Amino acid sequence: MRSAIVLSWALLALRPAWADDAAAWAALRSADAVVALMRHTDAPGAGDPPGWRLDDCATQRNLSDQGRTDARAIGARLKAQRIRIAKVISSPWCRCLDTARLMNVGAVLIEPTFANALMLSDRRAELTEGARTLIGRWRGPGVLLVVTHGANIQALTGRSPSPGEIVVVTMSADGALQDRGSLVIAPAPR
Repeated sequence: MRSAIVLSWALLALRPAWADDAAAWAALRSADAVVALMRHTDAPGAGDPPGWRLDDCATQRNLSDQGRTDARAIGARLKAQRIRIAKVISSPWCRCLDTARLMNVGAVLIEPTFANALMLSDRRAELTEGARTLIGRWRGPGVLLVVTHGANIQALTGRSPSPGEIVVVTMSADGALQDRGSLVIAPAPR
């Protein structure tokens, strides 16, 4: 009896995550103007090393082997679920571009308004406003996939996503960003 009660409590504790996951998949499958904000996959560390340069990937924090594997797995899962990715845009940082390209779900366009808000903290408000404007203009059909940084997603949604996590949003008629759920598709780094 006690184990049944413990199991019931455990299932209740997991329910919000399942509901969040189900809501996100439903939104991605809908005909709405949906935006999938994805944090780049695993890139060990935080920020970028001193002396980093945007034009030189060797000076930046880059994807691990696990991050590359996860990016491919996430792209494959989106394809298997028949999610229609209409457009893919990325931060100009190499770890985001590599994630987007390895997913293999469409041509990748660089969008500077999704540049790393952590490293460009003096421009955080400007980047966030630009991102809101871009999201507000998306009309579909299909999903706009944005591969960016955790700090950018947090500034937009209040969520602090894990590497590779996708936060699904839509823009309401009054210009408010609506959180439609999130997905963690790839396994966590080992």
